[in-house]
Amino acid sequence: MNELVKVLVYGYGNPGREDDALGNEMVEMISVWTKEHKIKNIETDSNYQLNVEDAEKISAYDVVVFVDATQEDIHEFKFTHLEPSSEKVEFSMHAVSPEYVVHVCNDLFKKTPKVCLMAIKGFSWDFKEGLTDNAKLNLEQAFQYLTRRLESYIDSNIHYPISML
Repeated sequence: MNELVKVLVYGYGNPGREDDALGNEMVEMISVWTKEHKIKNIETDSNYQLNVEDAEKISAYDVVVFVDATQEDIHEFKFTHLEPSSEKVEFSMHAVSPEYVVHVCNDLFKKTPKVCLMAIKGFSWDFKEGLTDNAKLNLEQAFQYLTRRLESYIDSNIHYPISML
């Protein structure tokens, strides 16, 4: 029997900054979805920001979907494939980009999972908990899209090629 593709959905953001919590909220929704459907090969994790130590974590997976809030001028969300990059810093000396995490993963662990970024449009970044109503709508649209993409990896009898995501 073929081994299933191991998938990680990794959300990040600050739950105390309104819509910055979109990545964390997506992880909660995916976690509930995997439990309800008894999906064993899709796991979730979240944090405030990405760190170089996350390279070790993602080295154990075939596919990684990073989920983050964005202020970009996009519609509800944007789903893109990422390539490793040695560009480290995103907004501060403490945060690194998803591409850099993949670069470190490849450099240290000789493993390069297929990596995607789901950026969900947020609207407010004030110091308070809870998503804005518009961000909640975007999150729901992004969740529907992502679960449809992930469904191809949950059939226990078929090993789908990693390129499907």
